[in-house]
Amino acid sequence: MVEAWLVTLMQGYNRESYEQRAGYLAQVHMPGHVFQSLIWWALQSLPDEILVGIDVDAQRPHRVEVEDYFSGDEVHKQLFQGQGYTIKEAHIVNRGDSYSVHHLPEDWTDDMFSADRGSRAGRFTHWLHTHPNAPAIPSGPDADAAQETTGIDMILGLRFSPEGPLPWFDDVEGTRRSMKAPEKTKKPRKRSFFARHALPVLGKAPSGHSIHEIQLIGFHKSGVGVNIIFVDDAGLPYGWDEGNNKMP
Repeated sequence: MVEAWLVTLMQGYNRESYEQRAGYLAQVHMPGHVFQSLIWWALQSLPDEILVGIDVDAQRPHRVEVEDYFSGDEVHKQLFQGQGYTIKEAHIVNRGDSYSVHHLPEDWTDDMFSADRGSRAGRFTHWLHTHPNAPAIPSGPDADAAQETTGIDMILGLRFSPEGPLPWFDDVEGTRRSMKAPEKTKKPRKRSFFARHALPVLGKAPSGHSIHEIQLIGFHKSGVGVNIIFVDDAGLPYGWDEGNNKMP
């Protein structure tokens, strides 16, 4: 079961993915239960970053009506490996600092074709790594590692508390895609100084962390962004209006 608060966030992210569709040449569909696992793994692995290998389901293409709905005017049908197929599963491959996390440990590699397959060994289609208490914006090592990816790279940025040794780092420039709590329509009452400066809590993780912000981006090694759509077990986007075949 996907947490209700996360379903709400994914609905909002999907609406934004539709509104910004013109800026993307391709899209990837990620099941909600896979995304929830990624968040839990990220928080359970602190203070390290994690590298996650992601496979697609060759028996589960994107639903045509969904693919068409989220496509912009310019679409590249053969931009990367696995394009057009829904993500199936994910596996934690490595953990460490921002420099070491991108490399595969020996138990995830084999001797066959190792010289040709690069540092990531071509084991998975897509890759995702985490930025604990930092925005989901590619760094130099992130961009370098993406050159070994046959699919796409994704970055999951999480802002959480208690912070431990990882205070929020925000001094970075780049385009961000954030999941935000729904805006309240009621006029807030006057609160104390501390209450006014308290961060909103989007949800609670099994690790005990309070989650304040979630950021997620996808990009191809060429540098172009890839739109991420969150789907349920039926392949329909969270928030999808089946009667009208669109986001409300």
